[in-house]
Order: sequence, then structure tokens, then C-alpha cells
Amino acid sequence: MKPISSRRARAIVVALAAGSLALTACSKNDGGDSGADSKKDQKEASVQSKAVTYADAAGSTGPAAEVPGAKPGGTINVYQEAGLSHLDPGQIYVSDAGQVANLLFRRLTQFKEDDKGNVSVVGDLATDSGKASDGGKTWTFTLKDGVKDQNGNAITSADIRHTVERQYAKFIFDGPTYLQTWLSGADYRKALPNGGFDGKHLPDSVLATPDDKTVVFHFDTARPDLPQTLAMAGYAVVPAKGDTKEKYDKAPVATGPYKIVSNKVGKELVLAKNTNWDPKTDSVRHQYANGFDFQFGITESTQTKRLIADQGEDKNAIQLTGGVEATQIQDVIGNAAVSKRTVKGYQPYVMQLTFNLDRVKDLKVRQAITYAVNSKSLIAGEGGAYGGDVAPNYFAPTLPGYEATYDPYGRLKMPQGNIAKAKEILKGVPAAEKKVVFAYSNSEAGQKRKVAIEDALTKVGFNVVSKEVDSASYYEQIGKLNNPYDLYITGWGQDWPSAGTVITPIYDGTQVADGSSNYSHVKDPKVDALIKKALTQDPTAAAATWKEAQHYLLEKVLPAAPLWYTKQFQLSGSNIGGARYGSVSSLIDINRLFVKS
Repeated sequence: MKPISSRRARAIVVALAAGSLALTACSKNDGGDSGADSKKDQKEASVQSKAVTYADAAGSTGPAAEVPGAKPGGTINVYQEAGLSHLDPGQIYVSDAGQVANLLFRRLTQFKEDDKGNVSVVGDLATDSGKASDGGKTWTFTLKDGVKDQNGNAITSADIRHTVERQYAKFIFDGPTYLQTWLSGADYRKALPNGGFDGKHLPDSVLATPDDKTVVFHFDTARPDLPQTLAMAGYAVVPAKGDTKEKYDKAPVATGPYKIVSNKVGKELVLAKNTNWDPKTDSVRHQYANGFDFQFGITESTQTKRLIADQGEDKNAIQLTGGVEATQIQDVIGNAAVSKRTVKGYQPYVMQLTFNLDRVKDLKVRQAITYAVNSKSLIAGEGGAYGGDVAPNYFAPTLPGYEATYDPYGRLKMPQGNIAKAKEILKGVPAAEKKVVFAYSNSEAGQKRKVAIEDALTKVGFNVVSKEVDSASYYEQIGKLNNPYDLYITGWGQDWPSAGTVITPIYDGTQVADGSSNYSHVKDPKVDALIKKALTQDPTAAAATWKEAQHYLLEKVLPAAPLWYTKQFQLSGSNIGGARYGSVSSLIDINRLFVKS
């Protein structure tokens, strides 16, 4: 998952068996008491690392269970500081667009979460979560009857084929690449350079559509995680008839309960009901509100003030991916009536100060910066204990294999930074290498992070040149191979509870390319070999290999300095019903909201 606007968290590793299984027992889904005790929070977060189930047809059949007290009508206002970088599903890999995608788009599979935090993978466009054969190398999906796009066109297997094949096109550069690389290897674009738009297709031995209702994926090795992968927003269906290639990013065709009425990029996105969405085919989503009005350019501090005041249209409002602004947290938790309107919980993201290894080549420089950075100051800017915990390594508490005490740079003992150690390491380093260009987002949070980074690095003798980057395109800009920056803060969370969805996307040397999530440009033979090894192992053996990879990366390569683990603390208006923390999105669960009156 990308950043915060971050890659969507929490898909899940499960057994290969298809069919209905008993749901994993989890704690009640109320978000916990985030901020009160970090160890307690991390224990609660470990629930998110548990395996979930793959549902059969019964578990995938709509309509979704009614939300208690839900009523139809009204418009939900959604406040966000930065605009959306993408609306084309193939380009979506960040949490803000992922939230919007839940309202607009359907995919072959989807995550379903009950009120106790149990999560299963269900069929969305498909009748179930998929059927595996040939030892997990082949997966077959059958499409549901009655699924249409907003224009009334039936969704067929040809649309699924088109959705997969267009991912190979060059204009798709910012979304997930799991499926493409699994089907066609690291150089997947060579297999279909025009993304199927020229009439050429992937061979049936890779992707077959024997009839309008059937889709068959063939892999060269077992892919037990495929149902979780297909549940990502980046693999939502793009109907072939409505595909406008690059222009699709501004006006995509809806298959979910809502469709786009108007899109003023960076300012406002208005959604209304999609009358061609049939709730009988959807076991996850609802269509309670008449529409959603996404308003961009509203800072977190302004969002918080308006939602605390709870006047007029603000009563019908939520925060999208932003949270309660740090300086106003006490105003929220100190007012019982306001505090009742919050959702909170641990997120799967690890925030890091990432090094561009093409520019910051000296390991001593990277080590000095890692010792110098002040996690305590950065977390204070996020809201203190309500905003995050110190991160000593690259694995979040929500991830299987999390090592709470693995702390090679003493971050837990000295969260404010070890200035003396950093200065010692820098002795003899040429002055030219102490000049670093730091990219930061032009948001309120970005400004606070800039101050903290400049302060820490200046203390040890670095000359920090800070460069402002537009929030909406931040990850797109730092994702360019030839970007002009030495350092940038990134955040990553697992796409499902497997360390493979952390190590592989951001440290695989075969994935260094424009738009790739390998923001540090790591190309290390040992890391690549460990990734390749782990991907062929059973989960228990793989866990040990992923652990070895993390230790090697942190101690020998150091592509990034771990900073903090994130928590979410969001506020909504008093007239919003159905609000809860969603462990799938790690944000307010947008699928079940309604306007009370």
C-alpha cells in the first residue's frame, strides 16, 4: 500500500482451500482506545495480522446486511486537504482514491468486514472468492448475473480480460503490479505493449475467457493470495466500451453504488446514486445516502474546527483520510459529546525517511541521518500518542513477523535522535555529501515534518535544502526515477498480512522503474534472492526469510530510516450514522455510512 494517502491496508493470507470456512475470531471493531497505551494498542493491532477466510457463494450473495438504524437520503460531505491524483482504477494505489473507489468501482473479489472485526474475502463481481486448482496455479472465477455498469451494459468476462490487459499499457504507471508480474514476469509490458488496445491479447494459457461468465488465470507457480490481490482497488473493472485510455482518469465508468456527476479536479468531486447498481448482487456495499460531495483544499485544522463546532452542513460531514489535527486533539477528547463522534485505530503504515540511493550513495551518510532523525518530534506533529508510535524497523505491529524489540538504530531508547552518534559517523565525510535535498508535501502535515527533519539534520551538520511538492501528486513525483531529491518521507502498509507485500513492492530490484514503489531504487542481489526464495515457500518458512531480508536491508543496505507507526483518529458530524473504524481500509468505513435525518 502506498503512503498515507497510502496504499490500502489489509488484505489477508489464507489457506488455499476454496469454500466456506469458519470466520477468524477477532476483537470488537470499535477501534480501541488508541493513544492511551502504545503496548495495548499494538496488541490490539495484532488482530489485523490474523488470517481471514475465503467465502463461498453464500457469503458472497447480496444484499449486504443492513446497518442498524440506517435511513435513505441526504448528502454526505467529505473533507480532504489534497486532491485525488487518480480516478482510473488501474492507477489507484493510495488510500484516498481507494476510499472513493469503494463507492464507484467493483472488482472480482472484495473484503467484507463484520461488526466484530472479522474479515473475509468474498466474490464481488464473481460468485465467490475463486476456485483454485492445479495446486493453486490455476484460479477460476464465475461472474454474477445482473451486474451492469452505470450505462446499463452487462459486465462480461471480456471486460475482465480488458481490465487486466490494459494494466500492461504504458499510461498505467501508478497502480499495483502484482497480477501483471505474476502472469507475465517483471518485464510484463513486453508481453502486451499496447495493453490490448490494438486487438492483441494475452494467450489463453495465461488468461482465458471461455465464455461470457468465466475467467481463468494460469500462473507458473501457486498464487494462494490471488483473491486478496484482486480485491485491491487497482484491479477494479474497467468496462471495455467506456475506456477512454488516458482520459479515463478524469471520467471513469462506475459499477458501484455511486457514479460521478461532476469532477472539478483538485476542488470538488460530486457523486450521485448509480441506478444500474443492483444491491442483490453486492454483499458489501450500501446506497443509503443520495450522494457524496468531496471537497478538497480544506486543511486538517479547518476540518477539525468545523467538525468540532458541528454546525449546518458540517453535521453531515466526515474526514476522508485526514484526522483530528494534532493541536486540537485535547479539544476532542476533552469533550464527551465530540469524542463520541470519533473513530480510531492502528494503521498498517510504517513512515520512513527514504533515501534516493542513486544520489545518497554513502552508507555512512544514511546511517548518520538514521541516527539523527527525531521520531519523537515527528510523532508530536501527528498528534502524539493518538497519531503514532516510534518505529524501530520496517514491519508494523499489524504485520505477521513483527519484532517489537528489533531496534538496530536505538530508536526506542532515543526516539529524539542520537545526535552524538550521528556526528561521530559523519567525521571525515566530505562537506559536499552533507548537502541533501529533502522533498516534502505542501500540506499542513508536510510542513510540520519539514521542520522536524530540518531541525534534526541541521544539528549534526547537514545542509538541508527543502523542496515543496504538490500533495496530490507527491508520490507520483518522488516515484520518478530521475527525481531531483535525496530524501523524502514515504509510508507503506501491507496489502494483506504478509511481509511479502511490504518487502517485495518497495525493495525488489526488478521493480525499479518510473511509477514503481521502490522509491529508494534498491537493487541488491541478496535482497532479490531472498524475495524470490520467500515467494516459493510455505508461510512459516517464508516468515523466516522475510525476517532475514528485513535485517539485511536495515543493517547492510539501509534504503530508509524507520520513523513511526501510524494511528488514525478521525472525526465526523453528529448527523452521520454508521461510522466505525474499518480495519480493511484503516480509515472510517465509508461503505456503511448514512445521514441520520
